[in-house]
Amino acid sequence: MRDIKVKICGITNLEDALASADAGADAIGFVFYEGSQRYCSPEKAKLISKKTPPFLTKVGLFVNHDKSFIRGILDQNIIDVIQFHGHESNDFCKSFNFPFIKVIPVEKSTDIVKISEEFIDASSILLDTFDTKHYGGSGKSFDWSLIPKDIAKPIIVAGGLNVENIQSLVSHYKPYAVDVSGGVEDGVKGVKCHKLLNSFIKVVKNAKL
Repeated sequence: MRDIKVKICGITNLEDALASADAGADAIGFVFYEGSQRYCSPEKAKLISKKTPPFLTKVGLFVNHDKSFIRGILDQNIIDVIQFHGHESNDFCKSFNFPFIKVIPVEKSTDIVKISEEFIDASSILLDTFDTKHYGGSGKSFDWSLIPKDIAKPIIVAGGLNVENIQSLVSHYKPYAVDVSGGVEDGVKGVKCHKLLNSFIKVVKNAKL
């Protein structure tokens, strides 16, 4: 029986990182995009990363950053995987010789299969809700029926996930992984509610696939 992976994104403090690990999360995410209300500075991310347990994957979220900034993060051994959330090309993404996830913002007209094929070097594809104002973290879900069944790469689903709707997603669409941020917060962006965190992960890990 396959285990669906869980990433808790928008981590801004050590307490939430450790709570995520204790609850059974497979990965945590640091948002290095300063336009986000869940922004985490490289300095803070480094301190958090050093104090998290082994086998917890650390993911760094970048949005159209220049190569030198990304390389600086990698050189400090803060993260294990890059998540590209902007308009980066496959050539740009693969130039770091580092595992990466490419985000595809989804709306009705999005050709998910075609775009995923363009990012042949990506470790996986993350599907998130298209939004004209936000690079993720909008708290809105997209139409899950648009998730392709014949895509070659592992699919991670994000966008508006919470304790109320996650059972439906994992039961009907069986993604490789799910990515949650605002859905495990209780009013303050970047601060996780540990009760919601535990409940969310419990539902995912108990899903019968």
